[in-house]
Amino acid sequence: MEEFVAQNLCNGSREARIQAATQLGKLNAKQRHKLAERGVAVPLISMLQSQDYEAIEAALFSLLSLAFGNERNKIRIVKLGVIPVLLELLQSQNESLMELIIAAFLIISSCGANKLAIAASGAIPVLVKILGGEYDDTNSISMQAKLDAVATLHNLSSCSQIIPSIVSSGIVFTLLHLLHSYEKSSELVDRAMVLLEDIIASSENALVQTSGAGGAIRAFVETIEEGSPPCKEHAVEILLLICQSCRDKYRGLILREGAMPGLLQLSVDGTFRAKEKAKQLLLLLRDRTSHLGKI
Repeated sequence: MEEFVAQNLCNGSREARIQAATQLGKLNAKQRHKLAERGVAVPLISMLQSQDYEAIEAALFSLLSLAFGNERNKIRIVKLGVIPVLLELLQSQNESLMELIIAAFLIISSCGANKLAIAASGAIPVLVKILGGEYDDTNSISMQAKLDAVATLHNLSSCSQIIPSIVSSGIVFTLLHLLHSYEKSSELVDRAMVLLEDIIASSENALVQTSGAGGAIRAFVETIEEGSPPCKEHAVEILLLICQSCRDKYRGLILREGAMPGLLQLSVDGTFRAKEKAKQLLLLLRDRTSHLGKI
C-alpha cells in the first residue's frame, strides 16, 4: 500500500493521485512517517495549487494526517511552503475547505518551530477576521472554524515575539465582540477568554485596549455571573489585571457595574484559582478611606 500511495502521488493520473491521497489517511502512523520521509508532501502541496476541489480536499486531509502528532512532519510541511498556499486557498471562501485549512493552521501552529513563520506570513490578521466573521460576505464561517481559529491564535500567543503582531491585528476588539455576541457559557467564549487573558497579561497595549473598550467591564461582570467555571476564572483575572493597572481609575467603574455580588459568590464557590483572584479583587475594591477612618 505504501508503494501504491507513493507512486501514484508522484506519477499517477488525477484519479490515481486523489485515490492515493485518500488511502494515505487510512495508513498507520509508522506508514505515514515512511511516506513523509519519501517526500510525498511535495506532490500533496502541488495538489493544493490545482483548481480541482476534489484533489484539494483529498490533499488537505492527507497533509493533516501526516502532520497530526508528528513534529518533524509539521516542520517539513511548513518548510516546503504550505503556508502561503493555505492562505491563497482561503480566498476561495469555500466553507468546507475553510474548515480544513484552519484545522491545518491549528496543527502546524502547535509546533514551536513554525510559529514565527506563520506570524511572518500574514496569517494572523486573516485568522482574526475569520474569528470575527468578517472574512466572507455570506457570513457562513462555521463554529468549528472559529474554534480552531481562536485555538491557533492561542498557540501563536505562547511565543512572546508574536504578541505585538496579535495585538495590532485588532484581536482584543474581536474577542470582546464574541463576548458580547455569544452565550457567556459557550465553548467559543471560553476559548476567547483564555486567549484574551493571556494577551492582556503579556501586553500593556492589550490591557489598555481592553479596559478602554465600551461595555467591556460590564461584559466581564456578566461573565462572572453567567459564564462556565473556567470562563468565570478568566473574567475575574482580567478584571483584577485592569484594577491593578490603575485602582483609582477602575475601582469605581467596576463597582458601578455591580461586580460585588458575583465576586462574593465566586470567592465561595469558584474554582481554586477563581476564589483567590476574586478575594484579591474584593480587597482592591474596598473603600480604603472608610477603612482607615475606622482604624
